[in-house]
Amino acid sequence: MSATLTVACAAAIMALAYAAPHAQESTVAAPEDVAAGLRIYRQKADCQACHGWAADGRKMDSQMPDGANLRTTKLDRPKLIIAIKCGVLGKGMPAFDKLAYSDGRCYNLNQADLQRMGVSMPDPAATLQAREIEQVADFLFAKVVGKGPMDRAKCIEFWGSDVSACAEFK
Repeated sequence: MSATLTVACAAAIMALAYAAPHAQESTVAAPEDVAAGLRIYRQKADCQACHGWAADGRKMDSQMPDGANLRTTKLDRPKLIIAIKCGVLGKGMPAFDKLAYSDGRCYNLNQADLQRMGVSMPDPAATLQAREIEQVADFLFAKVVGKGPMDRAKCIEFWGSDVSACAEFK
């Protein structure tokens, strides 16, 4: 084996050894990002209007479309971010990125394409910056996705105190 190839292999092994534990660390959200994501979910984006306060698809506003049960979603983080950013065509999920269909960033479509397809996107409660979308995903993956059904402890954590909504959980 040539010296150059040996050095290249050693460098690759070192890079993999370094990257593996650090890649895993980057998937753990900072507590302040999870808290910010919760605030955005509850207030600014008003996700609970369609997905329910428990993110289980039991919506809070009868005027809003039915939202998916985020506790049982099979979406991974990148796909969830795309769904928040771009909405879900034909499902009533709005695009929270202000420029979602202005320049092809979402599904390579623009407003003219949506009109030709006869698809209209609902307006979101508010548009979100890229970092805010990531924080919502941080919250969902830390506290909701794959975490099982709502229980009393999760309810109290969500609301910040033992509110009447938590009474249904023993």
